[in-house]
Amino acid sequence: MCARNSIYTTPKPCKHLADYKLRHGFNTYYSIRNCLKTTPNGRTRVAKHTTKIPRCSFCDRYQGRLYFCLMCSSLWCPTHILLHTQSEKGHEVAIDMNRSELYCCLCCDQVYDPDFDKVVVCNQVKDLPGGSKSKTNGFEACGERSSKRKRLDSGIGLDLKKSKLLVSMRDRRAKSCYPLGLRGLNNLGSTCFMNSVLQALLHAPPLRNYFLNDRHNSIQCRKRSGEKLCLLCDIDAISSAMFSGDRTPYTPAHFLYSWWQHSSNLASYEEQDAHEFFISVLDGIHEMESKIRNSGKDDGDCQCIAHRAFSGLLRSDVTCISCGFTSTTYDPCVDISLNMDTSNLSSSNANKPIKPDEKTELRDSSKQLSIRRLPLVLCLHIKRVEHSLVRKISRKINQYMQFPFSLDMTPYLSSSIVRSKFGNRIFTFEYDNSNSSAAYEIFAVIAHSGMLESGHYVTYLRLKNQWYKCDDAWISEVDEGIVRASQCYMLFYVQKLLYNEAIEDSSFVHISPRRDPFDSTAGCS
Repeated sequence: MCARNSIYTTPKPCKHLADYKLRHGFNTYYSIRNCLKTTPNGRTRVAKHTTKIPRCSFCDRYQGRLYFCLMCSSLWCPTHILLHTQSEKGHEVAIDMNRSELYCCLCCDQVYDPDFDKVVVCNQVKDLPGGSKSKTNGFEACGERSSKRKRLDSGIGLDLKKSKLLVSMRDRRAKSCYPLGLRGLNNLGSTCFMNSVLQALLHAPPLRNYFLNDRHNSIQCRKRSGEKLCLLCDIDAISSAMFSGDRTPYTPAHFLYSWWQHSSNLASYEEQDAHEFFISVLDGIHEMESKIRNSGKDDGDCQCIAHRAFSGLLRSDVTCISCGFTSTTYDPCVDISLNMDTSNLSSSNANKPIKPDEKTELRDSSKQLSIRRLPLVLCLHIKRVEHSLVRKISRKINQYMQFPFSLDMTPYLSSSIVRSKFGNRIFTFEYDNSNSSAAYEIFAVIAHSGMLESGHYVTYLRLKNQWYKCDDAWISEVDEGIVRASQCYMLFYVQKLLYNEAIEDSSFVHISPRRDPFDSTAGCS
């Protein structure tokens, strides 16, 4: 658990962007408004008014990503944009034409600017049916929109906070109309790791029901704790925004600041590991709820939403090969990490002889890992980083892995393994899973593409048995073959009972603060 700073601090913004704005202000932002085009799926691109195909000014390349220099309006490919910046002083800031995001050529990274974000959002609102057609000032045109975004960030003024609300959905068979809750998240500068995990968390049935049923009330939380920054309040605001029916991409800037406050050691504009971020968010939720509940219980009995949804219990049996004595220990977990060469859900050390240390009197032994208690939501982390102790380097494993959409965890339960070892006798287990289901259905896949130092995360969501790709701000419908061929990094499964209920409730989402999202699955906890 990371220590939290008493004084709120945020990482310094890109100095090159700050210098550019100091010299030129917002004039360039205004001038490119007419070049921003929004596609039917909500994606905003930079389209120059010309019939020619955009090409790199140096190599004449036209395929792939191109950057639009804010100073001279020239186009450059990723290979030659740095060459242009080094030869032309003051040409450090460009725009990714395909993503409509600012890019610092010297930092070699995306940078976030709220002023530029307002211009992009203005264009998105203008292109919507009934949107504003005003072309005066970019900030005035979206004044109403900005106010709405501020209210959304604070969690105030949302219809979702009423005691009862029934949101009906129309037939969404058309590819341009996606299920409720499917909304893009803007990249704030190498924050694809954050967006991918948030998409998976917010569509996990236990967490989705928890926040949509107002189990965490932002107004009461701030009155009770007096804190201006609360990770739970910010997740609640994002959840409300995702299920508000608004299709324009949402900017989770306030959440990012709160997470930086909780995990100050990870506060930077650099790419972070999605799995590390996932653990950090669950840790932040646990810390905040424990503070609210004044609970001192350990993770095994914790009633916070993070552990009620993801917490399971692992059993470790170490057996001496010589005398047959078995030492058993139990460890709580919120996910299970798997090696790429692992063919089952046991650890890489399972059933592996442990060699004795020359300085001790330890004897040869074998270790068996099993699952004592199943979680509602099962997260499997695929280890794709290989470390070489000899060469002292790390590399990413790009090997593709087959994974099931339906998963039966019965063979990996402690009860199953012990019974198979000692015969078909009767055993009593403290955490026997007889009242819960060992059948799981996949609902989210986080995939990583590219290299270890410079890659990209996307999330594939399975809603009503249809797969959707969430690539930051852009949502697209994909076939399951695309999902199976992805370089999966994190797999999210939910108990089949909850998955089927989510499908049945997908046409009508009932939101009530008095309903416990775990009532229908009380036997699974």
